[in-house]
Amino acid sequence: MTRAYRIQRYLPRYQAGVVGVILPIQNNEFGIAITAEQQPDLGDIENFYQQGEGDFWLALADDEVVGCIGLKDIGNGEAALRKMFVAEAWRGREQGVANALLNTLLEHARQRQLQAVWLGTTSRFLAAHRFYEKNGFHEVSDALLPSSFPRMQVDSKFYRINV
Repeated sequence: MTRAYRIQRYLPRYQAGVVGVILPIQNNEFGIAITAEQQPDLGDIENFYQQGEGDFWLALADDEVVGCIGLKDIGNGEAALRKMFVAEAWRGREQGVANALLNTLLEHARQRQLQAVWLGTTSRFLAAHRFYEKNGFHEVSDALLPSSFPRMQVDSKFYRINV
């Protein structure tokens, strides 16, 4: 059964909710030992993501953050998809949260006339790999990444989509 949620642009009052979705997935589901402090973008979403052609969106259910996605402007008409996370109870095609978040980001990229969106992920996120590939992203070698791409230490698999 599909439950009600909405997609909206990030507002600072949701910062704790964003961290509350992301950290349990990183730490508990995937065993990545990382803290919020080791991810300074999470403490300053407005200045990290909501600059230039970038932005950050939330999936909210009853005003609770259940998913998020960020677009970081990296210059030259390109951007990086970052911090796409959906709470476990809200995953799956029937919920539609991940698709709604990604579609919002890609529509924004098209409206801003960006040429490409890049992303990096860990080899552990197998369902994410399938999701990105199903949605038109193509795996690329890290040698092809733009020099401005914000690579994370855990990134080992990279994708690109032309928008």
